[in-house]
Amino acid sequence: MSEGVRRATADRVCPAAAQRGLRATGAVLAAALLLASRPAGDRAPSAPAGRTTAGRQATAHRVEQLRVKVLESLAHDPQAFTEGLEMPGATLYESTGLSGASSVRAGPPGRPPTARVALPAPLFGEGITVLGRTLWQLTWRNRIAIERDVTTLAELRRVPYPGDGWGMCFQQSAHRLVTSDGSARLTFRDPRTLAKTGEVTVTEEGRPVTELNELECAGAAVYANVLPTDRIVRIDPATGAVTASIDASGLLRGDEAVPGSTLNGIAAVPGTDQFLITGKFWPRMFRVVLVPA
Repeated sequence: MSEGVRRATADRVCPAAAQRGLRATGAVLAAALLLASRPAGDRAPSAPAGRTTAGRQATAHRVEQLRVKVLESLAHDPQAFTEGLEMPGATLYESTGLSGASSVRAGPPGRPPTARVALPAPLFGEGITVLGRTLWQLTWRNRIAIERDVTTLAELRRVPYPGDGWGMCFQQSAHRLVTSDGSARLTFRDPRTLAKTGEVTVTEEGRPVTELNELECAGAAVYANVLPTDRIVRIDPATGAVTASIDASGLLRGDEAVPGSTLNGIAAVPGTDQFLITGKFWPRMFRVVLVPA
């Protein structure tokens, strides 16, 4: 990995440290990633269920604890700095980041892509979502979003995009895009113009959940990777409340992890209760179901 790639990796995985001029490499970068992990903090105790109205509400809003159960291990490009993952049908779409190494690709899961387009530097690829015959791809700090042909991935147009681009998914029931920017906020956007139509703050038992990254809209819920952890949260987009905390730790062997190999990428498998999940620089992708922890 070149020095330029290492610096871009540190900046993207640990943006707060990057603003202080962090230039981590090797073991230093690994330590920075560990320090960047933010504990969820002590949980506020709930009132005993069934005694008061407040107690019944606490029970109704309790966060479900889930974990991933692996059904299948698939090959994944270990050079892919995964930023977006989506599977609207039989084709898996993936967006990768890093300036000079960003791309968008499509093909069968676990196999080499059948279509791939590189983003010219300095563009830094981010979240993606498919809307019929087109695909949206965000960029991190380049202030643009790119609309593409869903079959060829050819660029159709660019539109201004305010702020940082992180994750994106399409909530079909509400006919809106849901986007993240690394904060605790989900922003709703018009699927044609990307104009902001609303927002909600994501909270877990009353506390904001920051570092929301790659997103997946599945049914009425939004799933979000929490950077740079092995945790995925399930969110009610109507209220912003986290309804489930999903443990996805322990998927890679110790010898498979490299500096920057953070969990990122979740795609619902159509017609099933399964998901594909992977991460930045991961050599494998996993088909999983969610089960009680």
